[in-house]
Amino acid sequence: MNIERARRLIGLIDLTNLDDRCDAAAIDALCAAAVRHEVAAVCCWPDFVAQAKAAVSGTGVRVATVVNFPTGSERAFAVANLTARCVDDGADEIDVVLPYRAFAGGDLEHCSSVLRSTRLATTGTAHLKVILETGELVDSALVSAASRFAIEHGADFIKTSTGKSPVSATPEAVATMLDVIAAADRTVGIKPSGGIRTADEADAYLQLAEQRLGAGWPTADTFRFGASSLLDALLSIDG
Repeated sequence: MNIERARRLIGLIDLTNLDDRCDAAAIDALCAAAVRHEVAAVCCWPDFVAQAKAAVSGTGVRVATVVNFPTGSERAFAVANLTARCVDDGADEIDVVLPYRAFAGGDLEHCSSVLRSTRLATTGTAHLKVILETGELVDSALVSAASRFAIEHGADFIKTSTGKSPVSATPEAVATMLDVIAAADRTVGIKPSGGIRTADEADAYLQLAEQRLGAGWPTADTFRFGASSLLDALLSIDG
C-alpha cells in the first residue's frame, strides 16, 4: 500500500475509545491524535462528549457518541433522553444500536420506537448512524432486512458492529449492507466497525465499497471505519 492510500484511509477513521475504564486523560489523548492526523471523527462515551467537542473545536474533526450501547436493550424514552443530552453537549453524530435481539425476534414495534425517537432527537442537529450488530444476526437475509429497516427509519449511516460482540465486521456483512445502500433512494453511508486492525483489512473494505458503488463514492461523508488501533497501523506506512 502506498502513502497516498494510507492517508486516504486515515481520513475515514472514527478514532474510538469506548473502553470501560476510559477517563478524561484518555479523551484528551484521543482528541489530540485525531486532530494531529486529521481523522474523520472521534467516538467516545456520552459523558465525554462536551470534553471532546471542546478539544477538537476549530478543526474538521467531528464528535460521535453511542446510545443504546452496547446491548441494544434500553427503552426508547431513555435512548431519546440520552441522545438529546449528547446533542446538547455538541455531538455531531449519534451511533445508536438497533435493538437487534428484538429485531431478530420480530418485535419491530419496539425497534421502530427506538429508532424514531433517536431520529427525532437528532433531526437538524446530528447525523444518525445505526449499529446493526451484524455478528449477532443469523444470516445475510436478516442483515439485509435490518439494513433496510434502519434506512427506512432515517439512518444517515448503517454500521456493522459495537465491537463488543464475539463477531464484529465481516466482508460478507459489509457486502450485503452495500447492496442495500446501492438500492436506496437517497445517499446512505456505511461504517465497518470492530476488529479492523491492519491496513490490508481496512483497504479490503474500502475496495469493496469502491467496487459496488464506484471509486469516488467512499468519502468521509459516506464511509467510515470504527477503530481504535487501525490508525497506528496506517501511520507505520505513512511514516
